[in-house]
Amino acid sequence: MIKRPGSHTQVWEEESIGLYVHWPFCLSKCPYCDFNSHVVESVDHGEWRDGLLRELAYYAELTPGRRLSSIFFGGGTPSLMQPSTAAALINSALEQWETDQTLEITLEANPGAVDIARFAAFRTAGVTRMSIGVQSLDEDELVFLGRKHSAQDAVTAVKLAGQIFKSVSMDLIYALPGQSVAKWKSNLDAALRLSHDVGCDHLSAYQLTIEPNTPFHTAHAVGKLHIPDDDHSASLYELTQTVCNSAGLPGYEVSNHAAPGKECRHNMTYWRGGDYAGIGPGAHGRISIDGRVHAIRQIKAPGIWLKRVFSKGHGTHEDTVLSQQERIEELLLMGSRLAEGLNKARFYRYAGLALDAAVNKESLEMLSAEGFIQNTPEVLRVTSLGRLTLNTIIAALVPD
Repeated sequence: MIKRPGSHTQVWEEESIGLYVHWPFCLSKCPYCDFNSHVVESVDHGEWRDGLLRELAYYAELTPGRRLSSIFFGGGTPSLMQPSTAAALINSALEQWETDQTLEITLEANPGAVDIARFAAFRTAGVTRMSIGVQSLDEDELVFLGRKHSAQDAVTAVKLAGQIFKSVSMDLIYALPGQSVAKWKSNLDAALRLSHDVGCDHLSAYQLTIEPNTPFHTAHAVGKLHIPDDDHSASLYELTQTVCNSAGLPGYEVSNHAAPGKECRHNMTYWRGGDYAGIGPGAHGRISIDGRVHAIRQIKAPGIWLKRVFSKGHGTHEDTVLSQQERIEELLLMGSRLAEGLNKARFYRYAGLALDAAVNKESLEMLSAEGFIQNTPEVLRVTSLGRLTLNTIIAALVPD
């Protein structure tokens, strides 16, 4: 287990840290979802508030002197937690870490599970940014995705959020079975019109993936569900980039679009390889202590996690110190997704090795010559052409 350090000797340990809070409960389980979410009859909100506060205090003690840059409430459906729980966690975080006036605090919500009074209560609690799980504005697609809200519920939720919060984001899912380019464009156009009307400044558009241990995976395995092939998926992706860019929401990451300056700060911490503490069942974290990066994962089962927290102060299931090679691969995997690319000075601080020396030299030269990547003295970035085969490019860059 991590021991509290006596001093911070690494420059990058003095950089900011994010906080992720996982609320594991949902009203229903979607057939595509492999997140750690659970449907239960009732929740003891007081007990869960105390458990999360205990684990937050444990990780704050391990990271003294760090500056908190963001808090992200994910799940599950964190809008189902009591706003007083969010307030208690935010206040505790502000007491235990340094911060400033630009702190970003995001909470995810599903349409149909919110109203203006609840949104206002979360805003009073300190939430500054609301992320709405719209997924689609087409009724048939919502039914296919197992969503419990209607398109009108989604529109209402986004409009309410726009009245309350400084920043609003929408999530969409595309590349559904049988979805044509025209059908996706119609859905995307509708979402962007809503975004413009409300002042929504962020849009996440994810291609449907078939994840193990989900109903969709079972249906796909027996031939009852067919997702678009790579060529069609690429056409849908290219359309997404073009349409969103024209709407003033350029892609800053493979699946994320934002108005300039409105990129999700918390997720940027992940993609840039920064530190973040993860609390709650199944939450992941990356914490740098005395020159070593700890990859941390909490117990997934909510009941077992809660018991462990009350007995030990935390529910950590796994704590692994990453090797230099593991750190290099993780930085490449995450940073290659960003439009800004991998900052070479940051990479050196985090990996302890120059980026050009950390990748496969032959692949670097070949991919650069063919226009798949751009390599400058400051950054290494995957081009728009390269993003169509991103996984292949990352695999080629990782040294044998």
